[in-house]
Amino acid sequence: MSAPMTLFADVNWQPVIDAVRQARSIVLITHCNPDGDGIGSQMALYDALIVAGDGRISMHNRDGVPRIYSFLEHSEQVQMGDWPSDAAKPDVIIALDCGARGRLGMPDEWFDGPTLINIDHHASNRLFGDINIVDARYCATGAMIFDLLIAMNMPLNKARASGIYVATLTDTASFRLASTTPAVYRMAADLVEAGAEPWPISVQVYESRSLSGLHIMTACLDTLEMRDDGRSAWVYVTDDIYRKTGADVEDTEGLIDYARSIDGVEVAVFIRSDEVVAERWKVSFRGKTCVNVGALAGELGGGGHVHAAGCQLTGTLDEVRARVQVAVSRSLSSF
Repeated sequence: MSAPMTLFADVNWQPVIDAVRQARSIVLITHCNPDGDGIGSQMALYDALIVAGDGRISMHNRDGVPRIYSFLEHSEQVQMGDWPSDAAKPDVIIALDCGARGRLGMPDEWFDGPTLINIDHHASNRLFGDINIVDARYCATGAMIFDLLIAMNMPLNKARASGIYVATLTDTASFRLASTTPAVYRMAADLVEAGAEPWPISVQVYESRSLSGLHIMTACLDTLEMRDDGRSAWVYVTDDIYRKTGADVEDTEGLIDYARSIDGVEVAVFIRSDEVVAERWKVSFRGKTCVNVGALAGELGGGGHVHAAGCQLTGTLDEVRARVQVAVSRSLSSF
């Protein structure tokens, strides 16, 4: 096996490497309601950093590891919820795949003292770290970890390769998005050579849906609305749908893609209720060709990528829908 090549050789990883080497304790964290990129990146980097076996590395997320990613090695090591009141703060916090510090779900005072490293590929990232390695050229934060491991002279193994493969697979929509460049395919080949298994990973990620997940899918599709002369498609999940189907937020993964798949649709919108806070809604956007939904989400206080983005809004469903409609129609008006 030849040595893997970096995707982007001009990225300076030295500040991250120096901070990690000097730290006595490090916590890896990703955003609330983590996805495949956040979890895959976290698992891969954790496996690399625990080589010394000195116990100074830990993982702590606001929310737990989604079921479909629990097969990844070390997933059981992730602590969740509030930071224990009797636990010392780490020297270094590494935030992965998170565009804003608030999306980490931790209190502001937790960040007072530690060096905060921000590694992310979202163009809308707010550069909230003491050290920011933010580069929207990357297809996934996992691909950034691939380059970081090369910079650290850390070889790939099955655990690291599998985490990065999951991150890349999910954030490129199974290698379908325009961000899937020849270099990404070369990286994928390196990951498979190092032990990542495409078919078992695909089964875990895409073919392990619960029965309640099927029920919520049909209920969600029943809410489908076509707007903007058929150029936008809207689907919803309300508290009532959660109760009737017995599903949870993890079961909503991928539902928006059905709306985007409709011929003629340029913007898909998925609005789901927050499971904890009343009248708070997570709004997801998917674009097909002409509309930059990252900019669309930015108008509403969120962010993301050209073809995938989101935001959070409060109010009744009708109020949120009306506010989003204005932004969506404006984004489509030029095309």
